[in-house]
Amino acid sequence: MGRIFLDHIGGSRLFSCAACDTILTNRRELISTRFTGATGRAFLFHRVVNLNYSDVQDRVMLTGRHMVRDVSCKNCNTKLGWVYEFALEETQRYKEGRVILERALVTESDGIDEHMGDD
Repeated sequence: MGRIFLDHIGGSRLFSCAACDTILTNRRELISTRFTGATGRAFLFHRVVNLNYSDVQDRVMLTGRHMVRDVSCKNCNTKLGWVYEFALEETQRYKEGRVILERALVTESDGIDEHMGDD
């Protein structure tokens, strides 16, 4: 088995896997904090890196029927949330291709301010 290659998305506020600290995304990619997952509060993001994806599943959720894939940390394989592949209802299509991370399964920490020293 070889090494796992991990991406780093950068940013001044980072979201990481709570189990192993692998960086997943940043505050700029955050769309909404008004979602609910199996563990409680969840966040919707534009882009998340360092994930493994399950096979597509058909799920009926609070907002309707969706085709989703569970997502897990690429480094430690902890389940973190899901990605929306397809929404059957037109009003829910904005979620397609977006990732839900459950708040209880990620940590938020300071990253690096990319604008430091740009005076």
